Amino acid sequence: MTDESVTSSKRPSADEIILYEKDPETKIATITFNRPDHLNAPTADARLRYADLLHRSNIDDDVKVLVIRGVGSNLGSGADIPEAMEMEADPTSAARIRELRVDDESAINFPPSGTYRHGATLTQWYANSAAGCRSLQEFKKISIVEAKGYCYGWHFYQAADADLVISSEDALFGHPAFRYIGFGPRMWTWAQTMGLRKFQEMVFTGRPFTAAEMADCNFVNSVVPRDELEAEVAKYALACSRTRPTDTVYMQKMFFEMMKQSQGEYLGSMLTGLFESLGGHAQPDAQDLVLDENSVNAGINNAVKANDDLFPPDFRLSKSGRRRDH
Repeated sequence: MTDESVTSSKRPSADEIILYEKDPETKIATITFNRPDHLNAPTADARLRYADLLHRSNIDDDVKVLVIRGVGSNLGSGADIPEAMEMEADPTSAARIRELRVDDESAINFPPSGTYRHGATLTQWYANSAAGCRSLQEFKKISIVEAKGYCYGWHFYQAADADLVISSEDALFGHPAFRYIGFGPRMWTWAQTMGLRKFQEMVFTGRPFTAAEMADCNFVNSVVPRDELEAEVAKYALACSRTRPTDTVYMQKMFFEMMKQSQGEYLGSMLTGLFESLGGHAQPDAQDLVLDENSVNAGINNAVKANDDLFPPDFRLSKSGRRRDH
């Protein structure tokens, strides 16, 4: 979650938030989330750049392996929530229309509040790989996520959709939406990856899981101390770059993609989008924190921290909150 004081005029550009480089000799490319002062939160524009970079890497013969990492102490804690709430307050804003890949916001009339299409237009768009949420599912090269610190929200999507996840011991995995909204767009695939029983625990308690727990769930491939993380990722990336030819990797990825589709991966995204589109009809209990105009006015971070403190220390999302009361 980002600082609500950041306005759109102060947010860095997509090019600044999402860095990209490749080494044609090793055929290893790297996407780096570069917004550590806001826990590497991508803006809507940055998510679109991310999707475009995956598409570019997909067709680039200089790329066989893609490593995804974050600057600083964390992979990332999810999307820029203040920006998302600004766009929800004004769905006709230029930022929201750009998120839907429409170049001229004056050329369309966005569905009005109260219609089913008002919410469904966006949530069904998130099921499209071009939107930057489930883009790794259609990536035909090998993807490796380097997880550390927070791996929440949108960043959790990327870890779940990657081919391999290499994690530091201090990483925490989960999705704040289970606490504040109820659904996450990739729930179907997370349940299949983690196993139903443990994923239900994550959903119903809202608690984050440690790297060791995620390794036990077969979500994480390797867990190492933080100071060994980059070397471990480099070892895996190099091994992947030296296996079968890229053509063979492409065929292998088609096999895995067809297997996931037979299990309902894309159907799951569409189904969750359906539920999210109806979210306004789900009435909160009196004690529930609802991310709405009132919470914005009170300060999103303060509201979220106060709510986090209602949970047992080892169930809290915040690392500082988990240290309190121990």
